[in-house]
Amino acid sequence: MKRLKLTLFLAGLTLFISGCQGPNSTAQLPTDMTLPVVENIKTLSDMNAIGLEWIPVGDGRVSGYYVYRSNPKTNSQSLDRVATIDDRYVSHYVDTKLEPQTNYVYAMSTFSDTKQESQISPQVSAATTQNIEPIPFITVVSNLPNRTKLIWRPHPSQRVSSYVVERSDLARDDWKQIATVNGRLNAEYIDKGLSDSKSYKYRVKAKTHDGLVSAPTEVVKGQTKDLPLMVENLQTTNDLPKSVVLTWDRVAQEGISYYKVYRSSNPSLLFSYHAKTVDNTFEDLINDNGVARYYFVTAVDKDELESPRQKVSAKGSTLPAPQEPAINVLKYDSKGVLIGWNDISQRAVKFQVVKKSGSNTTTFTNIEKNSFADNDVTPKTEYTYNVYTIDKYGLTSKASEKIVVVIPEF
Repeated sequence: MKRLKLTLFLAGLTLFISGCQGPNSTAQLPTDMTLPVVENIKTLSDMNAIGLEWIPVGDGRVSGYYVYRSNPKTNSQSLDRVATIDDRYVSHYVDTKLEPQTNYVYAMSTFSDTKQESQISPQVSAATTQNIEPIPFITVVSNLPNRTKLIWRPHPSQRVSSYVVERSDLARDDWKQIATVNGRLNAEYIDKGLSDSKSYKYRVKAKTHDGLVSAPTEVVKGQTKDLPLMVENLQTTNDLPKSVVLTWDRVAQEGISYYKVYRSSNPSLLFSYHAKTVDNTFEDLINDNGVARYYFVTAVDKDELESPRQKVSAKGSTLPAPQEPAINVLKYDSKGVLIGWNDISQRAVKFQVVKKSGSNTTTFTNIEKNSFADNDVTPKTEYTYNVYTIDKYGLTSKASEKIVVVIPEF
């Protein structure tokens, strides 16, 4: 019933009050001893407000009332003027924005239209009630990707309208407000965008519709999900034609969905995403011979968390073309030309000879020996020859040194 009356004071009677002028005027000796004194001041208390009630003064000389209050923060015996009420028919005043569970002392005086003041009334004491209780239960859900989830029990008080969520690093106590959750029955909060594999501390306070904040809950600790383990034993090839094959050990961890392959042509440049695979092997097709590529491979789990990269990239390369043959025999006469060579590459399965004369070009393929005899020649004619090595993958070397002969007459 008292709380109902106090609410009526707040809602209906503040229209008659000019408001608080601040604690800037200390109670003085009365200037008009004949003005009537306020009597029988009653009080009603709430958590952050105290209501005053008195019998209105009917003397026509009275224009209104001054309200005085102690300041518990200073422990001073003096009273400060906190409100001026410009209507002698008013009989209620509500002092708001007070501290819960705190004692206050009040007194009043009347004043005339010339602002002469009566004697100060007898003092009355009142205490605000205890603050709302902390939230009774809170827990945290850990091991979520880049986030944690707080769950608490809705506060039983109907006065609660929201919750204040605070967070701190595990090794520190500098609490920071990170969210306000509106609605008494809304009892969870997901803290997103956090660092991976990191622990945090949380606490939550209840807040009433009139701004009162409870003590915090117990401190709970939450941790974000760890990143997948690093991919180990990354191996690359350097002896395959126009491709590099990557292999690595599967990550022995539940929830791995696939692997990402990153590639660069230079270990000092940026590595770009190249491919993904569910297997622990990948063939990188490269349409070039003897070129190097550098690789990282990472593991990605079902929550799209990605493992760290290897500390050093793995170098792979395509098989270079075989080395060109070295000519070691050259004989010719009016009947023909004989060319011999060494297989410097030691990879040849066959050779190719290209013969040119004027605008005519003839290619001889599938030569399995290290020599070539050309009997289709014409005296007084110039011929050039180049020899190429071809390996088992069909890779062709550069041309050997050019051989130039002029066929003599018979």
